[in-house]
Amino acid sequence: MASVTKEIMTKARPEDAWAAIADVGALHTRLVPGFVVATRLEPGARVVTFANGAIAREPIVTIDAAARRLVWSAEGGRTTHYNASLQVLGGDAGARIVWVADFLPDSAAGAIAAAMDVGMAAMKANLDRLAP
Repeated sequence: MASVTKEIMTKARPEDAWAAIADVGALHTRLVPGFVVATRLEPGARVVTFANGAIAREPIVTIDAAARRLVWSAEGGRTTHYNASLQVLGGDAGARIVWVADFLPDSAAGAIAAAMDVGMAAMKANLDRLAP
């Protein structure tokens, strides 16, 4: 199973970054506008439309407020298995955000890593705007 980890530092306070991440139905407005263009909630999941037109159903596995960690899986798309987490950690001047994705097939690693890079750039730009 392939695994990709991406990290960013944002100027946003950890609690503000977490609030945006935990709002699972607002990816397109609060967390990664431009990378995600629409998010629709349904029982236990969200349906995400990406800027490239791809659509994925993402069951929400857990929203752990104490650890500031969101875990989700994905159905559809280029993978036969996808599970990911996004966690907010405290930093000296903001928050450190860590995104870990585990998936099959391994051959999707390049495309997934490239998509995560674009997503993290959008996330950093948006979260930096929340800085006090």
